[in-house]
Amino acid sequence: SAHFFIRRDGLLMQFVSTLARAWHAGVSNHLGRDNCNDFSIGIELEGLEGDTFETAQYRQLAALCSHLMQQHPIRHLVGHEHVAPGRKLDPGTGFDWRRLQQTMRLSDQYFPSGCMSATPPPTL
Repeated sequence: SAHFFIRRDGLLMQFVSTLARAWHAGVSNHLGRDNCNDFSIGIELEGLEGDTFETAQYRQLAALCSHLMQQHPIRHLVGHEHVAPGRKLDPGTGFDWRRLQQTMRLSDQYFPSGCMSATPPPTL
């Protein structure tokens, strides 16, 4: 299970405390650290890999991430595709990392390299 799930209508559900381990990433590695479940907070978005996501989901995700960053020492926002490449493909090409970045007003350092489009979309 992930810690959080955001439905297409933006409804947020929490399944696991952020102080506890959730089993969302499986076999994984980020920046040389294995077992991402040991040190990450998992957020699932309702939808299919490669599909686009709803404005309500981006709004809720940005609000949730902003809140979590006030509570925890979060240094990176990445997808399963970045920590388990080849095995997990989400959120996929339909996810607009720039949109999330612009909404949260964070620098590129928080986001996966190569995910930012040249033209940022309007903020939410």
